[in-house]
Amino acid sequence: MKNHKAEEKKAKAEEPACGAEARAMDAAGSELEKQKKLAGDYYNQLLRLQADFENYRKRLEKEKPELIKWGKAELLLRLLPLYDMLLSAHAHINTARENGGGDETLKGLEMIFKEFSKVFDAEGLRPMEPVGKCYDPMASEILGVVEGTEENDGLVVEELQRGFYYGDKILRPARVKIARKKAAAEPPPPAPAGQKPEAETKPEAGEVK
Repeated sequence: MKNHKAEEKKAKAEEPACGAEARAMDAAGSELEKQKKLAGDYYNQLLRLQADFENYRKRLEKEKPELIKWGKAELLLRLLPLYDMLLSAHAHINTARENGGGDETLKGLEMIFKEFSKVFDAEGLRPMEPVGKCYDPMASEILGVVEGTEENDGLVVEELQRGFYYGDKILRPARVKIARKKAAAEPPPPAPAGQKPEAETKPEAGEVK
């Protein structure tokens, strides 16, 4: 046994130097292949990251006008209460003019409304016109109901606060009154078979009703 081990040791010692060199080269080649594969993986990850970033940039560029648009919408929404007050003042002064006064003030308010209209038109803001049309729950809010007829049942009869569209979307719903026809009175239930209606029942002789 000892002789066998000694021979193996001797054989290894006598192995040519080129064999060790070949093994070292194989190991180096294997490591190089591993590094190449790793570099390829990193490169593919970089390409995917670049593609994702490019898609994000394109999406951001596409959404940018819409974001700017709705940034303006917030400002326009803040202006609408001022517009409501001017509209109310206009109505009061118009009534005063019909009674013989308020002409100059009314002209001033009309000039202000013209400027508002120019700004609204330029920004794509347009008022709703719900009066005389069927009530639209997506665009209007009911604040009152008046007695109506067969002809105007379900129609908007008065606009209490003006609603607005911004582009093709609702910026502020209108507040309205609608008409509802009065429901017909229900007939009395029929009397059971064999029994006269209460109104037709006569008291028997000697009975006091």
